[in-house]
Amino acid sequence: MPLIAFNKPYGVLCQFTDHSTPARRTLAEFGLPAAVYAAGRLDFDSEGLLLLTDDGALAHRLTDPRHKLPKTYWVQVEGTPQQAQLAALRHGVLLKDGRTLPAQVRRIGTPSLWPRDPPVRFRKTVPDAWLEIQIHEGRNRQVRRMTAAVGLPTLRLVRAAIGNVALLDLMPGHWRVVATY
Repeated sequence: MPLIAFNKPYGVLCQFTDHSTPARRTLAEFGLPAAVYAAGRLDFDSEGLLLLTDDGALAHRLTDPRHKLPKTYWVQVEGTPQQAQLAALRHGVLLKDGRTLPAQVRRIGTPSLWPRDPPVRFRKTVPDAWLEIQIHEGRNRQVRRMTAAVGLPTLRLVRAAIGNVALLDLMPGHWRVVATY
């Protein structure tokens, strides 16, 4: 039973089929092993690490918030983060579906990433910055909603790690087996 690390490109669904019209890109085009499925989700407009497995119990352990598995994101935000905004993220942000758990947050330099297709819009008059945000929950679009709630809209979101499995040098659309059970 494999555990697969996959670098999900921007604009790809975390499922193997899409019944919408027009059909969107799915995991089916990347030559993943048969019978695996995504352990958790990564939004259509987000990129980075997605874990896949054929083991339902393992998928549950990886995604259930009770197991407190940290998820680390590199987030390009619009604006210059102020200490009060970072402190709000660290203490938990009130969203429509309740307060988030505290996050670990720090400013980082621009990570060494692949170009995004399509590129993030660039505005000369609006600064941007990169944050590393680590959360233990997995609410729908949580990181984007958290940064927006403190006045720092997300421009690009890349999941860099889940627990001790990191993206490392895995390029978009590529995968590797990280464990076999």
